[in-house]
Amino acid sequence: MTSKTGLPMTTSDLTVQRLRHPLRFRLLQVRAIRPLGPTLLCVTLGGEELAGFTSASFDDHLKVFFPEHPDGKPALPALVDETLIYPEGEPRPTARDYTPCRFDPERQELDLEFALHEAGPATSWAAQAKPGQYLGIGGPRGSLVIPAAFDWHLLIGDESALPAIRRRLAELPPTAKVIALLQSSEAGQDCELPAHPNADIHWVHQGADAEPALLTALKSLALPAGEGFVWAAGEYHAIRAVRVHLREERGIDKSRIRAASYWREGRAASHETLED
Repeated sequence: MTSKTGLPMTTSDLTVQRLRHPLRFRLLQVRAIRPLGPTLLCVTLGGEELAGFTSASFDDHLKVFFPEHPDGKPALPALVDETLIYPEGEPRPTARDYTPCRFDPERQELDLEFALHEAGPATSWAAQAKPGQYLGIGGPRGSLVIPAAFDWHLLIGDESALPAIRRRLAELPPTAKVIALLQSSEAGQDCELPAHPNADIHWVHQGADAEPALLTALKSLALPAGEGFVWAAGEYHAIRAVRVHLREERGIDKSRIRAASYWREGRAASHETLED
């Protein structure tokens, strides 16, 4: 049997694999926009330049390049000797990291999901997005492929992690045991999720407590028996606290945790993997 990435695997294969992909930059156009909830928007991009596009893991990230003006085209760089070279005489575009969601190679379409929870160039662009407008993308440059064959999967994240979590729920087989701890900005603003017959979903909302809501929920969660994998992403301090709890209080080996900061209070364009 082979995986969706074409790699050999068996139902008991728990090897986490790192893949590398050639870095390519693509200029795409908006084809459709639809809301996924009060604070989450799906933008479908398309174009012939999606030929050869590869995304092997649910938490891959793209560099998305925004035009200086909504109806313009972003000036995309070229990779020369591992250095990004931008066109002379054109404004350097604002760039942010985003998760590639649904990809349809036959229709040459790619979905990106934008959280509309704070001011910034990406949010401003998404709020006014219209069919025919242009965005640029670069990557993904690599993938961390987490097997579906674990006995259970724990997914933890705030709104910034919802695109990756939505994709993971859509791609995991119906036999996979899934527990998800998800944080939305406030009650009543939970977004739609792909249906999964074996998923236990818990929504939390940050109150006045200093302790991150995701950590509070995790502390009261009983983990299933067997070999599991934990994936967590969101605000730096919250996810760091979650990872410390998993390692020190639950005794989960670091090889069975993937934790990433997708944003950090007071910083722009922050994205980093959290490790020992």
